[in-house]
Amino acid sequence: MVTTKTDITSNTDTSEYPIRIEMIEAGGLTFEVATCGHGDRLALCLHGFPSHALSWRDLLPLLARLGYRAWAPNQRGYGRSSRPEGVAAYKIDRLIDDTAALIDASGAKETVLIGHDWGAAVAWTFASRKLRPLKALIIMNVPHPKCYLEKLVRSTQIFKSWYMFFFQIPWLPEWLLSRRHAALIGRMVDRSSNRNTFPRDLRQIFRDNAAEPGALTAMLNWYRAAIRNPVRQDFPVIDVPTLMIWGEADVALNKSTTYDTHRYVSNLTLKYLPGISHWVYQDAPDTVNAMVEEFLAK
Repeated sequence: MVTTKTDITSNTDTSEYPIRIEMIEAGGLTFEVATCGHGDRLALCLHGFPSHALSWRDLLPLLARLGYRAWAPNQRGYGRSSRPEGVAAYKIDRLIDDTAALIDASGAKETVLIGHDWGAAVAWTFASRKLRPLKALIIMNVPHPKCYLEKLVRSTQIFKSWYMFFFQIPWLPEWLLSRRHAALIGRMVDRSSNRNTFPRDLRQIFRDNAAEPGALTAMLNWYRAAIRNPVRQDFPVIDVPTLMIWGEADVALNKSTTYDTHRYVSNLTLKYLPGISHWVYQDAPDTVNAMVEEFLAK
């Protein structure tokens, strides 16, 4: 494990709980991980598209203060983490195996799993398949996979998900998204967020990440693998205490995709945030932190 200290700014005070970047070997891959805090209780934070580990920088110090060793990895294909080639390398089975490998590498005795966007999809699947014991599950702005599939063709959700199908086209999405140092990635973030609250430096981090050679193909392969290898098996009910935080102004996902979540989660706390975008923890970091702290305190 190689550790390098970085100067990472945050809306949360990091003087007592500084955030560091570590390169961690897990499951045969190398992950670039933003870490904060110590101890044998792990809080593992999984980002989505087109995000980055540092998107969790406001939450990590809180988790550390609550007694967790907080890890936010750049998932496979992102940042300086390993970037396997080929669509098959990004199937959901590989992604949840990464989560298990990171938990094992931490040596933690207890794990809280936190996910947003694609990271939430991985977290839902990981918890349902019970690959490793979880103390709690926290989901932000992605519905349970069964709820999503049920609403996909029974509502306007299929039109909001148009980009998933566009991303199946070879090379063209990469060409469009990479132009002018991934300028379109910045516009996608602007369109899906509250531009008054989304940090400009974080948007630039997303663009810089996407502009790295091979990065966009890896990032888009998450979508390609999902369409080419759809999950056909059942999702057993999740018994882990689960907090679901949902920004109601999500441009990509209908609020209705959350309505039947209780059918698949036996111990569910669902919090709606009116006027908050898909990027809940950038739009409302203080509110999200308070919800997370209250939930974990229980």
